[in-house]
Amino acid sequence: MNGAGNAFIVIDARDAGAPLRLSETVLQGLLGAHPFDQLIGLERHDAADALLRVWNADGGEVGACGNGTRAAAALLFDAEGGSGLTFASAGGMLAARRLTDGSAEVDLGPARLEWHQIPLARAMDTVRLDFGIDLPGGGRLDGPGAVSMGNPHAVFFVDDVEALPIREIGPKIEHDPLFPERVNAGFAQVIDRETIRLKVWERGAGLTLACGTGACAALVAASRRGLTGRTATIIADGGHLPVRWDADGHVHLSGPVENEGAISLEEFF
Repeated sequence: MNGAGNAFIVIDARDAGAPLRLSETVLQGLLGAHPFDQLIGLERHDAADALLRVWNADGGEVGACGNGTRAAAALLFDAEGGSGLTFASAGGMLAARRLTDGSAEVDLGPARLEWHQIPLARAMDTVRLDFGIDLPGGGRLDGPGAVSMGNPHAVFFVDDVEALPIREIGPKIEHDPLFPERVNAGFAQVIDRETIRLKVWERGAGLTLACGTGACAALVAASRRGLTGRTATIIADGGHLPVRWDADGHVHLSGPVENEGAISLEEFF
């Protein structure tokens, strides 16, 4: 499946009778045969429609994936009908509803804004971090906003996102000691108060066509600085992602999802 170009393998293991055990060999085999940004696993859960687990392409299991949650919700809506469902996840309980156009909107829960929730290595103001990165050839990016959407994000506001050497600076930001769990590095160009152009270097996946939690983090960080309101369309390379930050702190994500067809897993297990 893909969500705005963000590529996923979704494994529905709710009837497997045991948790998914994905070794590095299995993940690398799947990645070689069917390249993906994240692998989404669905397992049985007593208090939700499914337990949602997420693995990055580098093999690390992580707490959240916005577009992957939308893809999993769309898959279950298509298979089983209904208009709403819930996922348990490492990032907390998530809710999804089916929109009139057939796509899925997910409530990714509240944005987490305290320094220890991101987490950062030391206390500082998360509206504008005391942190920056030198650009190759001169110049510097400073003062990103920090947001956790169940995974850590640092969002830099820039004048021209297309001009940035993201493949060069992304890994340096991801692995900086300020971020003990590494970080997703977002680069946001505010077009107007309802539109943001965004590219994200995702931890463990690199530069992707879209990042759902990154889109949510970009809106929250922009709104906290007064650059936008609490609703905006995030323009990613793979498509447009509408995001809404409600007054209760919860962040909602919608956008396009495509089911690219089933694959056989037999050779990998």
